[in-house]
Amino acid sequence: MFRNIYSGLKRVGISRLLSAYISSWLNHILQLQKKMILKCFCFVSREEEPKIRYGTPSFMAHNNNSSSSREYPWEIYTLKEILHATNNFHDDNKIGEGGFGSVYWGRTSTGIEIAVKRLKAMSAKAEMEFAVEVEILGRVRHKNLLSLRGFYAGGDERLIVYDYMPNHSLIAHLHGQLAVDCLLDWHRRMNIVIGSAEGLAYLHHEANPHIIHRDIKASNVLLDTEFQAKVADFGFAKLIPNGVTHMTTRVKGTLGYLAPEYAMWGKVSESCDVYSFGILLLEIISAKKPLEKLPGGVKRDIVQWVTPFVQKGAFDSIADPRLKGRYDRAQLQAATMIAMRCTDSNPENRPRMMKVVEWLNGALGRTKEISDVEDMVDEDEDEDYNHLDDDDTDYDGYDGVEKFKERRT
Repeated sequence: MFRNIYSGLKRVGISRLLSAYISSWLNHILQLQKKMILKCFCFVSREEEPKIRYGTPSFMAHNNNSSSSREYPWEIYTLKEILHATNNFHDDNKIGEGGFGSVYWGRTSTGIEIAVKRLKAMSAKAEMEFAVEVEILGRVRHKNLLSLRGFYAGGDERLIVYDYMPNHSLIAHLHGQLAVDCLLDWHRRMNIVIGSAEGLAYLHHEANPHIIHRDIKASNVLLDTEFQAKVADFGFAKLIPNGVTHMTTRVKGTLGYLAPEYAMWGKVSESCDVYSFGILLLEIISAKKPLEKLPGGVKRDIVQWVTPFVQKGAFDSIADPRLKGRYDRAQLQAATMIAMRCTDSNPENRPRMMKVVEWLNGALGRTKEISDVEDMVDEDEDEDYNHLDDDDTDYDGYDGVEKFKERRT
């Protein structure tokens, strides 16, 4: 909000001196905001050594009713515990890597397997993302959302501890080293789709205040022992106050998944998550990457790729060839059409996640509720992504999965 005010003042021609003064003042306010968020957590120093302590998140601390006295099972780890669990963050324990830092597998002294996200060198941005993610994870509890197990903050270290997901991320099965094993049959894929949708619907409609994830993608959907979906990584999430339908903010996320209105104008709403989910759904069905580079450097998104098949009714051409025809064709058609509704270029035409969950749970076998997408597909309105930078994509994956599996075995 403050940055928007500042931008507005610059546009009306405010003097350079006053502009510099306001810039300094706003930066000071933003730093205070960041400190206020960080003070919400009961951080533990390196010298403290208790095994387990339970913290109460800031958003519950102000309540004076009986719920405020409850203890919540979020462990505040010591650095010594985490170093021991991850073998001093050994490279052989690394199971993921991204712009935020690295993720390590670990085993606690009690034998519990954990995943530890270690943020890169501290900065104001990393500090804020750490605070946001811990705060968000402290607010939510749902079977399809990755739960916070604990955290550590001290010195230059910011560590978030989760339950370990033994089947890794969805992207590893669609595009990574696990793809050749084809462990995701049609039944599992549809369960992952429904689970991801239910987790997202919880964020949009049941969490208070509502939460926009802003980074729904295959690498942020983790799979437990039963291949149940767990939506993860809330570092970009936004809390939406009651009555607010959308916000304008700095664009964050991954190319190929971004809704057009968000990518171009920074206008974020629940509908942006719906769009990203639609892209994810097409990706799960087809195992195609959301954004691919064609000969000559031209980029094509997955909606552009799938549209001609939908118009012709050639749904079998959309399914992942590795399934070898082993799928329910009625479900394939219904799921594809739901995805097309979610990825409508007009955000007002996209369904809400509650409706998407209803369709997925009850209408996969019957398509009457899902209107014919041919009327809303216009090849002349295809989005052009050729001006975007490839550096924001993360489809190279991480090559440490097999090395980690061998070491763990």
